[in-house]
This record gives sequence, C-alpha cells and structure tokens, in this order.
Amino acid sequence: MTLTGLYVPLITPFDDSGAVARGALESLAHQLLDAGASGLVALGTTAEPGSLTVAEQDVVVEVAARACRERGAQLLVGAHSPEALRGLADRPEVVAALSLVPSFVRPGAAGVLAHFAHLAATSPVPIVVYDVPRRTGQYLPVETLRRLAELPGVVGLKYSPDGVNADTVALFADPPAGLAILGGEDTFLSALLALGAHGGIVASAHLATAEYVRLIALWQAGDVAAARALGGRLSVLSTALFAEPNPTVIKAVLHAEGRIPSAAVRLPLLAAGPDTTATAYAHLDALTSPSTGRPAAPPEPAVAG
Repeated sequence: MTLTGLYVPLITPFDDSGAVARGALESLAHQLLDAGASGLVALGTTAEPGSLTVAEQDVVVEVAARACRERGAQLLVGAHSPEALRGLADRPEVVAALSLVPSFVRPGAAGVLAHFAHLAATSPVPIVVYDVPRRTGQYLPVETLRRLAELPGVVGLKYSPDGVNADTVALFADPPAGLAILGGEDTFLSALLALGAHGGIVASAHLATAEYVRLIALWQAGDVAAARALGGRLSVLSTALFAEPNPTVIKAVLHAEGRIPSAAVRLPLLAAGPDTTATAYAHLDALTSPSTGRPAAPPEPAVAG
C-alpha cells in the first residue's frame, strides 16, 4: 500500500435542525475527489467526532466509504482504541486507521511505543500515527518516531510538528524505509513537502482543493520555483482558515459558497465570526479567481443539498 498525495479530513456538515447533512457530506466527498484528492479521512479531528453519536459516526464512515469505493480512492478512518479499530474490520474500503498519540496523560516515549504496538497488533487495518504535540501535550523526538516506524503494522505518520525544527530535519534527512510521512500542519505543508513528505492530510484543502493537489505534484516533480510561489499563497490561506478553532472557519466558508447547508458546529466549538470568515474568503478568492471580479466578501449563503 502506498500513501501519497492529498488526503482531505472531512468535516461533518449539519443541517438547520442540527442533524448530520448526509447529502451535503456525500456531495462534498465527491467534489474533493473530483478535484484530485488521493483519498479522504473520515472521523478525523476535523469531523468533530467527539460530538457525534455512534450512529452519526457510522453514517459519516458509510458515506465516505461509498464515495471512495465508487471513485477508487483511499479511505482512512480516525480510530484510537482497539474497540474502534475492530469496528473497521467489515469496511473493505478502509486502507488504514489514523490513530492519535495519546493525549493529556503524556505517557512518555515508552508508553507511546507500547500503546501503538498494542494497537497495531490488534488492528485489522494498518496504522497511520497522528503526531500533533501541540494538541496532545506529548512531544515525540525523532528517535521515537523512528521506533514507531519499525512497529509491524505502522505504515504512515501524519506529522504535525507546528513548525520545522532539528528533529524534523533529522527525520527527513534519513526517512524510515516504508513509512509514508504526510504533512498534517497546514501552514507548514509546503515546507514539509520540500523536505520530502509524501503528501499531506490537509483540512484547508476543503477549499482550493486542486491547488493543494498541484502543490504536492509540483514538489514531487522538482519544480521548486512554482512550488515555492504556490506554497506561500496556500500557507496564507491556511493561516486564515485556522484563525479560529478548526473546522469553524472552513465550515463558514463552505457555507458561504453554498456547499453545505449550515456553518453550524457543535459545542464546545462556537461558530466562526464574520470578520474571520470574510478574511478567509478573500484569501480564497484571490487564490482561485484573481481576475474574475468575484466579491472579496462572502456572498449570501445558498442552501446545499
């Protein structure tokens, strides 16, 4: 199995009643794949999985699985426990589970290694480790990342280091054989691709999807000048989309474009403010249609199916 290219961690759209908007989710999944994404991630942190019921989680996975099956795309599913992993056994579309480094408890490097060894040994699908120390409170040095890569069943790393440091440089200077490293910090995606990342799991790519696909292709083709220029513009867009907690701004812009029926998020998240939304929309507009004359502020939202 090869994990390369762009993977979009799906939001969960809600309708005006607050229910999961199944039709809008399906349309969104196909739009992202139409634009060139290699695959989708269901129940990633962008999906607000902690606020979804078990039945709603099943709907999200079912919709994403069908879209990937119909389009021959790859599906990853967020699953962080042996119980959640076992639930993927009857999902043939799932190529890997995206499993978060244990958060809050900060078990140390040895505990993290033991945790993933246990998950990989019991999982029916391969594991992609999600390393995001700013959120988990657990920083993993390069030596620990290399040991994780040696575990049977671990095939990938969603790498979200909140920047580029000495461990980042060391990791890419001698990347572990057989490990797909996918950039997971949207603002630094271009920098990680320049160092050698195989692709990215990018929430910002709900918008300007084709441009994120092109960015990855440019770095892989060695077109440094074009990749640098596009990467800089996409970094500005990503920064705007993450100006409030993810996925609030992304949902607001998608709603303004009429692609989802509501910008609603569930507590503890609050909806993005109008100024933040307008700023993100303006960056998107400048990136995707610089000469079309579209307004720099969001239009009145249309209703998505």
